[in-house]
Amino acid sequence: MGYALNQWSKLVVYCEDGDLNISNAAAENAIRPFTLGRKNWLFADTPKGARPAPSFTA
Repeated sequence: MGYALNQWSKLVVYCEDGDLNISNAAAENAIRPFTLGRKNWLFADTPKGARPAPSFTA
């Protein structure tokens, strides 16, 4: 409860501005390939094997 009260001015922005989305699902889905790749690349044997696939490069 204390956290909500301390952050109240930021929390009410969602009520005042109807264009804001409270969910961050779109951002999570956008970075998912990089986070999954990061875990996979951790176990690569060689630098060539650790390079990301072309579809994952920015």
